[in-house]
Amino acid sequence: MPRPRSNSNPAYAHRSSAGKSSKGRPKGDYRARQPAREYELDVLPGLEEVAATELAGVPLARDIRGLRFWYPGSPERLTRLRSAVAVYRIKSWDVPRPRGLLGHQQLGELVSYVREVTEVGGHRSFRIGAAGKESPTMQRLAEELSAALGLPHDPEEGELLLRLRPSADRQGADGQGWDVLARITPRPLSARAWRECNMGGGLNATIAYAMHKLAGQRDEDRIFNPMSGSGTLLIERALLGPYDALVGVDIDPDAVACAHTNLAAAGKQVEVAQVDALHTGLPSRSFDLVISDLPWGDAIGSHQSNETLYPAFLKEMHRLTSRRGRLCLLTHELRLFERVVREQSDWEAKELFQVSSGGHHPKAYLLHKRG
Repeated sequence: MPRPRSNSNPAYAHRSSAGKSSKGRPKGDYRARQPAREYELDVLPGLEEVAATELAGVPLARDIRGLRFWYPGSPERLTRLRSAVAVYRIKSWDVPRPRGLLGHQQLGELVSYVREVTEVGGHRSFRIGAAGKESPTMQRLAEELSAALGLPHDPEEGELLLRLRPSADRQGADGQGWDVLARITPRPLSARAWRECNMGGGLNATIAYAMHKLAGQRDEDRIFNPMSGSGTLLIERALLGPYDALVGVDIDPDAVACAHTNLAAAGKQVEVAQVDALHTGLPSRSFDLVISDLPWGDAIGSHQSNETLYPAFLKEMHRLTSRRGRLCLLTHELRLFERVVREQSDWEAKELFQVSSGGHHPKAYLLHKRG
């Protein structure tokens, strides 16, 4: 380990003769003058604000309504969003029900729309996700799309996920309007390209991203990830930018090997050692941020062992963090954790978010030293 240091029209951009250079070429990003397309982010429930903040930083994204927006640039930029599970392109039709999409004009428009998405995303198959997807209408729609696009329909594993839903923007007195959402990537964005090794209880990468952003991203931080597992928290931080130090430990040799595999796939060099997080032998105040996905007592650990682990963990991390150090934790052992926090006097804790993921509803907390 490194030696610790001492203490208008949303579909088109506005065009104007103002702001031209002396050569008569408009100033600014040329993409802003291109036709825009409508998109929507799919995020884990509980991470909407994190995703909205990241979306607000995307140049040229406009007419943002929650997680729905218009964007004239290359869809490739949107695939770099790290808080979203997926990005969908949206197109709406004024039809009273999905059967209306089988009309000659509507079907032609739908085929052209889906073809544009596949040409960019490189999807090799498709599937439909909608209520009643086994109905004759949906089966006919799948057949027509497959024939027109030359794309196999795979109801379970299709790479291009098409979702159909009533259009919120067109819900008038007649209730007409349907949206078709097409995922722009063959895999969800949350299935990171660097994840070559998986372990039971592995953390969703979008949650790891949210934890780092809400804990505070500082170039000068010395960061410690105890119980680092497959390396998700380490890799997500390494990809965010500079830091002073980044170290992970796990008592399980298989987890350490898994983390090394994923780090290599991500092209990042981070020290990960097989060490007990409670007995590292490191000097006091070695780190400015400790961040960890604690055992929940199901896939990893047990409820009984957590009764002992949680208070011991808070005590040892208090020793390892600097005077103004932070501790960011994720757990599903909510009652246990909140009771342990109430019974100690070293840390002040606040809830960052509660997220729904894989049938669980864990919470993330940020703790600061008292005094």
